[in-house]
Amino acid sequence: MAKNEESVKLLGFWISPFSRRVEMALKIKGIPYEYLEEDLPKKSTLLLELNPVHKKVPVLVHNDKILSESHVILEYIDQTWNNNPILPQDPYEKAMARFWAKFVDEQKGIDVAIEEIREMLMFLEKEVTGKYFFGGKTIGFLDMVAGSMIPFCLARAWECMGIDMTPEDTFPELNRWIKKLNEAEIVRECIPPKDKHIERMNKIVERAKST
Repeated sequence: MAKNEESVKLLGFWISPFSRRVEMALKIKGIPYEYLEEDLPKKSTLLLELNPVHKKVPVLVHNDKILSESHVILEYIDQTWNNNPILPQDPYEKAMARFWAKFVDEQKGIDVAIEEIREMLMFLEKEVTGKYFFGGKTIGFLDMVAGSMIPFCLARAWECMGIDMTPEDTFPELNRWIKKLNEAEIVRECIPPKDKHIERMNKIVERAKST
């Protein structure tokens, strides 16, 4: 298949930070793609066919290649389309970006203690100090992972619980980074509307309480 005839499809879910980060990468790279919204927690026949092991979004289909797991997809996108690099070129910086991205995603469960999350935020506060973004002057791999998770997913969940986990006096650098993310049109295009997002989260919490 010729390069200009390439087919790129993304199966995602509108409030999934894992889907949002992949969309950010596709937009930053300028890759035309077809977005297929899943109606979770239902799982379409197509999703089960493409990702029979994990049965989760996101799933990227590039021509005849099928990929799942957001970190894997981000790296594949970066290595397949060379423009606007996502991962650092330096081997050490690349390894550290992968380390911190994994670290962020490991803190996502509701069973993670608030103290552990604060610890993670303190590490990230130090990591982004003196930088525009974690990726330097442009949005990179860790910005996509942490950016889809912390300010637009976890922070909204904390807001629902009445908790301010990122006060500006304690995390000035993280708050500066969040503002820079908000200024990026590509990021804004990929983030769920706040009111709709929080409404959905409240419904999930209510449903969990009633079970």
